[in-house]
Amino acid sequence: MSFESILTAVTAQAANVAPFGAKLKFVLGDSVILIDGTGDSNVVSQNDEEAACTISTDTDTFNQLKSGDLNPMMAVMSGKVKIKGDMGLAMKLQSLIQ
Repeated sequence: MSFESILTAVTAQAANVAPFGAKLKFVLGDSVILIDGTGDSNVVSQNDEEAACTISTDTDTFNQLKSGDLNPMMAVMSGKVKIKGDMGLAMKLQSLIQ
């Protein structure tokens, strides 16, 4: 799955999830997906802004997480996924990457 298709999938999924009251950023290699959940709905963009939680990985690992082939906890423990900021917010992400 390419970055563009990941962006499309995250945008569609974010529209179906209640706003979570914070900004969340995915850094996939050189690309960024920012989900702004501070308003009435989640707004997805490619703006590289400050966020309460930043999750860094590559597109292959993201796709493995999305498909269920990789356990999120194992991905973090093995260093394939790095989380900076609000860990509680990171735990809410399952609904965005399903």
